[in-house]
Amino acid sequence: MKHVLLSAVALGAISHAAMAEVVRFELTGPPRPALEGRSFGAVGPYVEIRARATIALDPADPRNAVIADIDRAPRNAQGRVEATADVIILRPADLSRGNGTLMVEPPNRGRRIVTQVLNDSSAAGTTRLEQAADAGNAWTFRQGMTLAWVGWQGDSTPGPQGMKVQVPRIAGITGPSREEFVFDNTTNPAIGTLTYPVADPASIVLTVRARQEDARQTPAGLAYRLLDGDRIEITRPAGFDAGAIYEMTYTARDPLVLGMGFSAFRDVTAFLRREGSDANPLAVNGRSTVTATMGMGISQSGRFLRDYLHLGFNEDTRGRPVFDGLVAHIPGSRRTFMNTRWAQPGRNPSDHTDRLYAADQFPFTYATTTDPLTGARDGLLRRCRISNTCPRVFQTDTEFEFWGARGSLTYTDAAGRHVDLPPEVRGYMMTGHPHYAVAQAVANRNPMCQMPMNPLQAGAPTRALVVALEAWVREGAEPPASRVPMVAHGTLVATPDNPAIPGMPRLTSWTPAPLLDTSKNPPAVVGSYPILFPRVDADGNAIGGLRMPVIEAPRATYTGWNPRAAGFGEGALCTNQGGVIAFAATRAERQAANDPRLSIEERWPNQAAYVAAVRASAERLQAERLLLAEDAQAIVAAAEANTLARLPAR
Repeated sequence: MKHVLLSAVALGAISHAAMAEVVRFELTGPPRPALEGRSFGAVGPYVEIRARATIALDPADPRNAVIADIDRAPRNAQGRVEATADVIILRPADLSRGNGTLMVEPPNRGRRIVTQVLNDSSAAGTTRLEQAADAGNAWTFRQGMTLAWVGWQGDSTPGPQGMKVQVPRIAGITGPSREEFVFDNTTNPAIGTLTYPVADPASIVLTVRARQEDARQTPAGLAYRLLDGDRIEITRPAGFDAGAIYEMTYTARDPLVLGMGFSAFRDVTAFLRREGSDANPLAVNGRSTVTATMGMGISQSGRFLRDYLHLGFNEDTRGRPVFDGLVAHIPGSRRTFMNTRWAQPGRNPSDHTDRLYAADQFPFTYATTTDPLTGARDGLLRRCRISNTCPRVFQTDTEFEFWGARGSLTYTDAAGRHVDLPPEVRGYMMTGHPHYAVAQAVANRNPMCQMPMNPLQAGAPTRALVVALEAWVREGAEPPASRVPMVAHGTLVATPDNPAIPGMPRLTSWTPAPLLDTSKNPPAVVGSYPILFPRVDADGNAIGGLRMPVIEAPRATYTGWNPRAAGFGEGALCTNQGGVIAFAATRAERQAANDPRLSIEERWPNQAAYVAAVRASAERLQAERLLLAEDAQAIVAAAEANTLARLPAR
């Protein structure tokens, strides 16, 4: 078996056309054994490669001209605009033993988290990915996949240790910018970081309000002080709780060309996919070993992938498709606040935070539709359809996205009417799941939220869907049909219909979908789009979507929403969280609590009956290619051990 050896020094300038826009690919250290040299069956051990990739863009190329302010950016001697991205690669030490699939993740706020989902890695291990145990269940490595990460976020959000891209600043430009801080603590004074330097301190206006809907206030006791490093110290006034919203508008200077993050992700992936020279650490004997390219973005990075598609970046600078398949995981109907002057790609519009950042504007769905408020006509696949570079796309949301991220607008038009997904796209909602949880999560308490935290994790169904997507792009095998609430099925409704359950708070707030006038600072709401909600059964569990055995054979109600508790902006949604309310153990306990849901003993007369129901559900999902055999077996084993529901001990 041939092993590819790479030099630890810079690989030098790259000039020939096959490199597209990557002009330097420099290793930052020698390749080293990954995960303490752990071996993964027939695939063997992996190596880790760290590099910095420099791209140089022609601003006149129509594929680059979509980048905001690239025409104003400083240029090199060849008239190109440069950016440099961090790159990390985990690949089989012997590339011939891999499966040829390159899985590229745009890091979430600079963090590598894809193995938290696909490998059930722990929270600490997945970002570290150094110790043998950090591989989790090692699913991606056992498949022989090559994993790569390409830094795309060019502001300060990733922090000094996070993966990022260095993009140019445009010196001398000033303009209106805005920051919003929700500290969710009582530290006073509190420190915030500004995305852009202040050009004129006299322009600063700082306000506070308890909820997004409230009027902005400047009460006595509210004060600020600018600190070094583009930081601000805010003195918090009396009368506002830990979840108060502090908003700062000001005149900023020297904007970043943050849209170049899309081109960095495009060009580095195209380089790894197609370049045959020794400069490419995935090449052997003059050609790349990559035979299928898949991308997976999670939460913020899933929103990034939706924008990447919408802006046409799946076409490389030679007109070729970059990704064969994409998994946009838990984005809802949102995109990013990135390809604009004074962008802030770390912003996450939600019920309580960041509502007025333009990361969620039309278009919302993949099909081309008409915006009833503006008359615009657009869709996420419109540009790649024109260039014939559309990938196969899976959007995998959790139930939270339908409450906290306007998820219904992915499956309706902007007037709330049913819309079919294009043939290249499938959608799946993980019924009953919060936005995100690690495999080790349990239903603990968080003082910021009213219900116990929903612990359901999406690893098992997502692994099966990645296998299905890989078969779709490689073999043309039709994937499982979409599993989402739909207007056409009667499982997506205009009004929340949650039953009255003891311990379950009343739902009074969710994330709206505003149309913004961004010519004002702060932006003004000039219209809104309809939000629809998953219909639920008598237990309060959603009817539509991909229902795992924990929902098909339930021991609790699992919600995709969880209101904030008193002291933290009470009543607004806890961002990204769901809730869980366990069933009563016995009929007597249920009746004493006036609980309308059947107790566990009324549903399952004995443990064998419960396990049989779980097994039937798991086998059905496996037959439908929505669970892998190893995960179906693990779920049944968890039911036998009474750990499937991941509820705290009674």
